[in-house]
Amino acid sequence: MFIAQTRTALDRLLAEIALAARAPLASRHAAVAEVLGEAMADPQLLLGRHLPGRAEGYTRHLLQADPAGEYAVVALIWRPGQMSPVHAHRTWCALGIHGGVLTESFYALEEGGDPVPAAAFLRRPGETSHGPADPKLVHRLANLGCRNALSIHVYGVSFDRFGDGVNLVYAH
Repeated sequence: MFIAQTRTALDRLLAEIALAARAPLASRHAAVAEVLGEAMADPQLLLGRHLPGRAEGYTRHLLQADPAGEYAVVALIWRPGQMSPVHAHRTWCALGIHGGVLTESFYALEEGGDPVPAAAFLRRPGETSHGPADPKLVHRLANLGCRNALSIHVYGVSFDRFGDGVNLVYAH
């Protein structure tokens, strides 16, 4: 008897992320973002996945943890009105929007280190954003819409380091 295994859209994306995450460190975030952008418009991407949100804040769901601990892929569910803190990253990051719309606000740091708004962009399905580890690349993601949003993020640390290894928080 022959049993055919089919790869899902998510399986393909995770395999492509694994390859892109081997790019040189200086361009890794851009390589991963390119892969994300190509997959975000696929309505089958998260087919069969139960990814609930919660009222207290945006919710991270682990999609893949690199066995070597070099990166982790998470789906974030954003209910209306939910937002990240104003933060920079201690590691490279790439994200893609799969559903809904997020607003990404960027901040400049004043002389005393306080963030001040500098620019804002709407991020729609299929769009990406990315950056290296940089304490001066400060941003906030927010769901200012009326329906849930879903984004997929890849961070250059293992999932168990998300608490201290990802965000450098400037304001909540």
